[in-house]
Amino acid sequence: MKLKWLGHSCFLITSETGLRIITDPYPQGSGLNYSPINEAADIVTVSHDHFDHNNISAVSGKPEVITGNGVKNVKGIQFKGIATHHDESQGKERGTNTIFCFSVDGIKLCHLGDLGHRLSKEQIAEIGALDILFIPIGGVFTIDAKMASTVSDDLKPKVVIPMHCKTHKCDWPLNTIEDFLAGKKNVKKLNSSETEFKAGRLPEATEIMVLQPA
Repeated sequence: MKLKWLGHSCFLITSETGLRIITDPYPQGSGLNYSPINEAADIVTVSHDHFDHNNISAVSGKPEVITGNGVKNVKGIQFKGIATHHDESQGKERGTNTIFCFSVDGIKLCHLGDLGHRLSKEQIAEIGALDILFIPIGGVFTIDAKMASTVSDDLKPKVVIPMHCKTHKCDWPLNTIEDFLAGKKNVKKLNSSETEFKAGRLPEATEIMVLQPA
């Protein structure tokens, strides 16, 4: 399975058979200066209907779009949508958010979208064991770096990939990846937007993997 961070909360996941999944596509502008999404996909997941996560028109290839809660089977992949909120006030401030869990090439992934609160025991159980966790760390609009550490500890993934944070291509007043990494061990920084994973070859202890936006 190949993985590429396009920027913000948007990743391209490519299976060994060539199936392509894009998460939460962003637009350009309004402080988001990431490169255009010049990628085709078979499937797009959208965690919530905010402009920085639902730019489906940027993705070519006429992808099938997955939103909302519940289990959906699309092109041989089962997606589980888990209901959460975009804030700590049961959605009263910023609405709802959907966590998506799915497996590619025997690797279980979990994309938290714009999660705004600590997960309940029931939500943690619904997510279950997982390999790769995409987690927002920026604060302001999502959980911040400190709460992201707590959520990561609650879920115990094998690999943590931070997202939705301040970078040289994002002007928003958010926490940085360095804020999230403070005091942490098992950090792997890549000088690339891309990496590859294989089932059975993932770290035993949780590793934080830092990618560079494309």
